[in-house]
Amino acid sequence: MNGDRTRVYTDGACTGNPGPGGWAWIVPDGPFAAGPAPDTTNQRMELQAVLEAVTALHGPLHVVSDSTYVVNCFRDEWWKGWLKRGWLNSQKKPVANRDLWEPLIDAVTSGDVEFEWVKGHAGDRWNDYADRLAVEAAFTQRSRTGAETPTEIGEPDTAKGPARVPGSVARDPTGREAPTGHRLLVLGLRPRELGGYAATEAHDGLRRTLREIIAAKREMHPDLVVMSGLRLGTELIAAEAAVAAGVRLVAVLPYPDPQSVWPTESQRRFAGIVAAADEVITLQAKVPADQRAARGALGRRNSWFVRNSHEAIVVWDHHDAEIGKVVASLRAALGEEQVWVVEPDPHLAGGGDPP
Repeated sequence: MNGDRTRVYTDGACTGNPGPGGWAWIVPDGPFAAGPAPDTTNQRMELQAVLEAVTALHGPLHVVSDSTYVVNCFRDEWWKGWLKRGWLNSQKKPVANRDLWEPLIDAVTSGDVEFEWVKGHAGDRWNDYADRLAVEAAFTQRSRTGAETPTEIGEPDTAKGPARVPGSVARDPTGREAPTGHRLLVLGLRPRELGGYAATEAHDGLRRTLREIIAAKREMHPDLVVMSGLRLGTELIAAEAAVAAGVRLVAVLPYPDPQSVWPTESQRRFAGIVAAADEVITLQAKVPADQRAARGALGRRNSWFVRNSHEAIVVWDHHDAEIGKVVASLRAALGEEQVWVVEPDPHLAGGGDPP
């Protein structure tokens, strides 16, 4: 209890995105409930968990969730903008999961509900209970309810468990641990769309822009960590911006030595950033045998990013189809409001052949 306010922990889980999922809520030393969904997403299960809790419990509530997607909607009042724009988000697109958001917003605004974000898998007993109940529901596809804390419960979310909602990832299904902190992914256009491969004023301008955004994000999240794949173009520029801003940098490589075929100057920049990074994660041990295998490794790297990011900044011209697919995946996993698209200077000219 928080005074006369009932404290309830909520969580959602999904064995794929989309895939079979589960939701759960639990009151410390009190009642709980969990339920399944046969074909859903991480975000929908987080929303469903809160909706079930605020519907089932009466009186003032204090909802504790490890989902920034849920908590930030009410903390930052995204919903007011959605209603004002007729259920369009800030990018003038339909709000995802409106069928769950609409009744949830009605329930929250008509009652007395406050929200708190808690870091997932960080030793909070009741967050762990909610997580385990949701994971159990996702795997068994069975509902559970009770009047007091359950004594038998499923295993916590691990490398063998379902893909977790970003914001509460402890370990990815690949077995690679996600870095601690508020994880900000930065990726986007390659050099050709950014004015060329050599250092240009356009590159410098983008680096300054990203540095300012990253510094502003650090003010909001003191534990900010920037994740970059260090590909030529946006990713390498973003990594340099993070280092310049004094923000922790984690390099996530699809396989060892991806820079080995780059020109000498590009390899030098890569080596400098790797040396400056606080952590380097390499997702597979073997160097791909051919271009097809390399593309597959890059796709798996992008999927890892989607599963393990809290927010994303994407430099995109709205034309590059490959990046467009990544943007769509990020929005589905993180929520529309957590994916920031930065458009490059439209006057940039393409430059040179790729190395």
